[in-house]
Amino acid sequence: MLRKRSSLIICGAFVFVAWNVILLFVLLGRPPSKVELERQAAPEEKARRGKFGNIVSEVMRVANAFEAELESQKKILLKIQSHRSLWENNKAGVTAAKPKQNAGGLAPVVIPILVIACNRVSVKRCLDKLIEFRQSAELHPIIVSQDCGHEETAGVIASYGSQLTHIKQPDLSDISVPAQHKKFQGYYKISRHYRWALNQVFNTFSYSSVVVVEDDLEVAPDFYEYFRALQPILNSDPTLWCASAWNDNGREGYVDPGKASLLYRTDFFPGLGWMLTKDLWVELEPKWPASFWDDWMRHPDQRKDRSCIRPEISRTLTFGRKGVSLGQFYDKYLRFIKLNTENVPFTKMDLSYLDKKKYDVNFDKEVYDALVVTVEDLQSGKLSGPGPFRVQYSSPDSFKSLARNFGVMDDLKSGVPRAGYRGVVSFLLHGKRIYLAPPAGWTQYDPSWS
Repeated sequence: MLRKRSSLIICGAFVFVAWNVILLFVLLGRPPSKVELERQAAPEEKARRGKFGNIVSEVMRVANAFEAELESQKKILLKIQSHRSLWENNKAGVTAAKPKQNAGGLAPVVIPILVIACNRVSVKRCLDKLIEFRQSAELHPIIVSQDCGHEETAGVIASYGSQLTHIKQPDLSDISVPAQHKKFQGYYKISRHYRWALNQVFNTFSYSSVVVVEDDLEVAPDFYEYFRALQPILNSDPTLWCASAWNDNGREGYVDPGKASLLYRTDFFPGLGWMLTKDLWVELEPKWPASFWDDWMRHPDQRKDRSCIRPEISRTLTFGRKGVSLGQFYDKYLRFIKLNTENVPFTKMDLSYLDKKKYDVNFDKEVYDALVVTVEDLQSGKLSGPGPFRVQYSSPDSFKSLARNFGVMDDLKSGVPRAGYRGVVSFLLHGKRIYLAPPAGWTQYDPSWS
């Protein structure tokens, strides 16, 4: 269509020039008018003007006629030019209407990073990595929301100047809590802070999604690439409600170092660097809990059978041993989490395998076609090959016993094991892929297993 319009414009211009050339020859060869014949019939006038006067008169006649015709043709040319201008504007408009895309074909949506901070001056370690690996401040603005009013921490955050936005929780008051929860005052303040900070991101700054990071997390080099690839999937798949950078069983030796690009669906809310959408926040905010917000997220009433995406190898690492949790799980599990070190081009990859229908078919086949073995079989060293192998549990007690034997996290939240999907926990053990799984035909979690 564009080539056709361009050809019409060129043809129009050519016709205009050709027409005027022909016109010139016609005018020069045109016979004189009646008035001119009468003048030519007067011998005295003809003799007086002489030969030179005749030439001048003829030139003036031709010039006047040519000027009139030129004016008419000028109007035609202006119309051609106006149509060409309109065509160019329409062409530019079509180009501008298309969203600029990156190499992976994803629209450049803005995904802010919300850093939840309090009184850790070590937030510098978190911020340094976020800024080091960030390729675009426009696409990934960093918002640091600080609670506690700790001046030294505030000074560290302020030192980054325009590289981030520093907001402060205005309500620093103590919260009235039940007597038996006096020691959990910190959890109540954290929940209050999360609610305020997320309201700022979605309602004040008007973003459509956000990645939440706490001040004791260090991010991987492909942290931003990971979330950019998952944002459109999270937006379009109603069976998902978050994407997390964290693998609860992601310790060195329990993950496959050769599969940094491998992603999973999980029914367990992982947190520790996670993305949510404004639509989810609109759903959760009215009933946001007074405390223990992460365990509340894991309750069936909130999860509603939705899953999160998690990686084989974590894209965050926690260095905060001390906090309101008093280092729970840190020394035994969390400080050994393997942080990914390579850049995986997720935005250029086909992640359609994460679609629930396709994923479930492949997942069930992979897990339940695997050879069933016992702990003793695995410990004997007689099993050859990388697996996969399936170890079966049938009760919360058998799950906990097996998990402890293997060295993976053994707690259940609302009946869901950490990093589990359809009751199955996947990990590596001595280089072999292991699935700790319920019997075939699993249908739903039992909250009483907590």
